[in-house]
Amino acid sequence: MTRFRFLLGAPWTLKRVLAWSAGAVAGLGVLVWSARGVGLSLTELLRGMPWVFDLVSRMMPPNWEVLERLVRPVVETVQIAIWGTLLAVVMALPLCFVSARNLSPNLVVFHAMRQVLNALRGINEIIFALIFVAAVGLGPFAGVLALAIHGAGMLGKFFAEAIEEIDAGPVEALRSTGANAAQVVVFGVLPQVIPAWIASTLYRFEVNLRAATILGMIGAGGIGFELVSSMKLFQYQDTATCVLVILAMVMTADFVSSRLRARILAP
Repeated sequence: MTRFRFLLGAPWTLKRVLAWSAGAVAGLGVLVWSARGVGLSLTELLRGMPWVFDLVSRMMPPNWEVLERLVRPVVETVQIAIWGTLLAVVMALPLCFVSARNLSPNLVVFHAMRQVLNALRGINEIIFALIFVAAVGLGPFAGVLALAIHGAGMLGKFFAEAIEEIDAGPVEALRSTGANAAQVVVFGVLPQVIPAWIASTLYRFEVNLRAATILGMIGAGGIGFELVSSMKLFQYQDTATCVLVILAMVMTADFVSSRLRARILAP
């Protein structure tokens, strides 16, 4: 409730009404300015809809004969997501403890490590993939490295925030008994954060699975490579099959991951 006190707590005086009105006008001005900048136009959208319908009609019916050829790219996409997530966890673990305000040795280290995490997750996976494709060549390994680096920034932030939300009682009790830093982490911190960490990791795997399908379009392996190749060759029925396979793969991963998270977080 305290976060919304500025909305509900204070009386609606004339000064407050004018302030909120000015804020609303400023927000509307930003929306209009950004709409003009991106060329937002319902007319242009409606004018282009026939081309969308034409492309969709060319994709029908899907060419199910290519399913056998897509098995290996699908497996490769899942492998990219698995290893990208695993390496992200490995890199995030040592960063999250010094990135948590309640465990970081001092504010300088805390802010420095938070900026490292910001940099890792601030750069898109595609940019990392382009860099690693140039470094290690075309193929799934570049995709794994891209997902691992970007995922380390995301998971490091999630892990650190989970640590900051723990009950300080067990930690203070261990410190009062003379426990060292490692013992405090193992017996006071980890039991409280592991369920949240596992849930965050499973969610990150879902994200990586979706991202891996995109990275394939720039040469990082997986089914994305088959998707973009079929489009370049104007084999739109093959493209439709790729899209449906990606959709089925993502929906399956989402269902399994959601069930696992529910079981882990269940009281």
